[in-house]
Amino acid sequence: MNLNLAAGRDALLQGRHGDAAPLFAAQVEANPGDHEARYWLASALMLLDPELAEQVLGDARTLHALAVARTMGADLRELKTNVEYANNVAVQLYGQGMVAMASVAWGLAIAAGRTDTLTLANYALSLQHQGRVEEASGLYRTAAQDNAISAVHQFSVYAELFCEDGERRHAKEARAWASLYAKAPPPAPHPNEDLAGRKLRIGYVAPNFAGSQLRQFITPIIENHDAEAVEVVLYPTDAATETGWPAWVQVHPIGKLNDADAAALIRRDGIDVLNDCWGHTAGSRLGVFAHKPAPVQAAWINFFHTTGLPQMDYVFHAASEEQGALAGLFSETVWPLGPVFTPFRPASGRLPPVPTPARSAGEIIFGSFNHPAKLSPGMIAVWGAVLRGAPDSRLLLKYRYFADPVLQRVFQAQFAAHGVAPDRLVFLGHSAGEDYFKAFQVVDLMLDSWPNPGSTTTLEALSNGVPVLAMAGEEPSIAGLYTRTILQAAGLSDLCTTSPEGFVARALELVEDVAELDRLRARVRPAFEAGPICDEAGFTRGLERAYAEMFERWAARDERPLVAASASGGAR
Repeated sequence: MNLNLAAGRDALLQGRHGDAAPLFAAQVEANPGDHEARYWLASALMLLDPELAEQVLGDARTLHALAVARTMGADLRELKTNVEYANNVAVQLYGQGMVAMASVAWGLAIAAGRTDTLTLANYALSLQHQGRVEEASGLYRTAAQDNAISAVHQFSVYAELFCEDGERRHAKEARAWASLYAKAPPPAPHPNEDLAGRKLRIGYVAPNFAGSQLRQFITPIIENHDAEAVEVVLYPTDAATETGWPAWVQVHPIGKLNDADAAALIRRDGIDVLNDCWGHTAGSRLGVFAHKPAPVQAAWINFFHTTGLPQMDYVFHAASEEQGALAGLFSETVWPLGPVFTPFRPASGRLPPVPTPARSAGEIIFGSFNHPAKLSPGMIAVWGAVLRGAPDSRLLLKYRYFADPVLQRVFQAQFAAHGVAPDRLVFLGHSAGEDYFKAFQVVDLMLDSWPNPGSTTTLEALSNGVPVLAMAGEEPSIAGLYTRTILQAAGLSDLCTTSPEGFVARALELVEDVAELDRLRARVRPAFEAGPICDEAGFTRGLERAYAEMFERWAARDERPLVAASASGGAR
């Protein structure tokens, strides 16, 4: 590192951004192709001139991506002049999880005139996956408006959640999507008979149940359904993906059917309560629900926000006094299930719990295994304060996209703006099996993201015995409710803070006394496993009661408002 960069780095990490910026700017002027100097300049400018910092960071990202692409064998001349070549390189990089590098290649292809819907959507996805959510959201909207493709518009609906004021924006966009793509003729009256002397028929819709992110949430329910009381039908894309379910569970694939035909099949099956388990994510079949094939329709599991569809009757949530304040964010009626939103079955192959790693390592390792899109600028500022307050600590960021060296350097630049040296960040990409579980054994304290908290990542951490510090926020929010219920269910309410200041103070308090942190760690996994999240049978019995009550309300046309469930089970 030359003298300008070294002096600038020292000034920046001491919080003297105004002193650091000119030193980095001088290095950029002396060597315009030096992406490292541009990263440092961007860091210095982030708190001084955010708009200029974005421009400088973009230049650094491009120069860095091209330099790495050259070492990987890419022809830079072709990349800059051949549209098809640039697109092919982008596709290959994206397939390897190199999302920041892929976005640079797609940007070159688009600048050269390749502006078809697929390219724009892929480019937006690559932006979203590296946390550039506002840019991604705008691109999705542009692509959807130009071509009126429902699936592209759905990407926009989902992306809104990661933006500023995301829950309100998502609710608005979900309703807009429904008004455009979820129109269907009013359904014929449903002939479903009352429940006297027969089983309740329940349907679940998702592209894939057994081999998707649903597996750890839906398996406890399907395997614990009471075959004497209910009949269950799964509606995946392809039946071949659905193996290992109880023999009495039916599988009726709908991947080759359009929405109207799929709805007709479900109606013929006589489903009483139909569940969407996928929401506004890729592969969604919400268009089927627009035809109202079942008298009662509900949404949950993979997506705990609104679908926006007026044809959707309910959305499931954990019981909370906050639900009244959140009602405007749903087009559905919120049905409180009890203390938790879903059950969760920990992944098989977990390793035995270990003591707090800091006891032997001599340093604190904070961790986050969340998607980069969830690591908002505000959250990075808060985590930066935590790391500054614990100078002998490091932060492990693990996600498959963190295999991208450009994305790594961008996050280092963002943390450097808050006084955290790049070498204090550790990156891990995708891992599986024992290697995946070993990653939990090096983390002393997980830091949850905000305003988009972890879900599977939080549950996996707790099930592997790692404490998770979260922030639910001072104002009621869907995400805050979800986060709080997870920690309450694990007996860890004291790890749920309500403000950035409280988060920083609690994090530093927890790591100050390693012996106390170790005592906390010792109770995390046992408490999680003994709590309602792992009570598979109890949750499923409560869910079945809710299904039956929903159907009976429909049969009686009962429009009375719901009362939040007690902590013991289903809706009352």
